[in-house]
This record gives sequence, C-alpha cells and structure tokens, in this order.
Amino acid sequence: MNESTEIIQELLTTLGLDNNYRTESLSLLENGESRYLRDLKLNFTSTLTSEHLSTKECALLGLSTAVNNNNQPLTQFFIRYAGEQGADAAEIAEAVGCASLLASNNVFYRFRHFTQKEKYTQIPARIRMQLMMKPVTGKEFFELMSLAISAVNGCEMCVNAHEDSLIKLGTTEERIFDAVRLASLVTSAGKIVY
Repeated sequence: MNESTEIIQELLTTLGLDNNYRTESLSLLENGESRYLRDLKLNFTSTLTSEHLSTKECALLGLSTAVNNNNQPLTQFFIRYAGEQGADAAEIAEAVGCASLLASNNVFYRFRHFTQKEKYTQIPARIRMQLMMKPVTGKEFFELMSLAISAVNGCEMCVNAHEDSLIKLGTTEERIFDAVRLASLVTSAGKIVY
C-alpha cells in the first residue's frame, strides 16, 4: 500500500466511511500520489477543534456548512460528531435550518446588492426568519453560523451585516475568522469527498 492510499484510509476512518469508498476526485489524487492528500487530511482534521470555538460549535458549524453544500457524507459525519460533542436534536436541527435559511437570504440579498436599485430595497423581502429571532444555540452563535454560510455562498452584503452584528455582540475577530476558516475547509473537503 502506498502513502496516498494510507492517508486516504486515515481520512475515511475519521469520516466513518468504508476504506474502499472512493469518489472520482479521490481516486485521481490517489492514482497521482498527490501530496495534496496530506494537506486535505490535516485541513479537515483541523475543523474538529479550535482555539476560539468549542468542539460542539466546530461540529455545528461543520454540519451547517456540509448541509449548505449538499454533501451527504460530511453531513452524516458532522451529525455524529455534533452528537458526540453534546449537541442535542434542537441544536442539530438549528444548524440544518440555518443553512437553508441563509441559502435563501444569500440569494435574495446578493440580488439586491448586485442590482443596486433603490426600488428593490423598498419592496418587502417576505422571507420568514423566525429561526433567527430566538435561536436555541444563542444569538451570537447563530450569527456566527450565518456569517460562515454567507461567506461560503459569496454574499458580501450578508457577510458584512453578520460580521457587524457579531462585533456589536462582543465577538472577537479571532472567533469570527476561525468560523469562516472552518467553513472554507469543510467546503474544500467536500470537493473531494461527496
């Protein structure tokens, strides 16, 4: 067994996937004995802990990102991981709901931002957002998930609004940065494991 295959098997074990699991992308990296596989494994492993986020928060952010990206293997992994880190069913559901709500908000507010027409800012959005009013994970953490998903989805207006809210709530820039870093690495892993 070559080093690439060993690294893949370590990653698959972490994810709870069968050692024979392969996507086309994973096979291409394995066949080319790509040095990137080590980076992929280390980057993904770094999403599980943080100096600025609890392990439960890492798990819920990972879950929300995996759901946002429609990635079934990573969604299943982060559901298990969140449970292991003490997340209850309501918190897990909220991470899933956040991904769905932000998908609509990011499209809608990106449209408003792109067009820059005053008329569109005067028409009511008519998007229900009760989930944001009293989140079970707390206002600060829900804003953090919302920011991370908005960054993944490329909504500048949403990123700025959520970052501003977080700063006003007293969140450190290091915590904000780590949440976005985690979402970027989960997104990256999802390009190979899907």
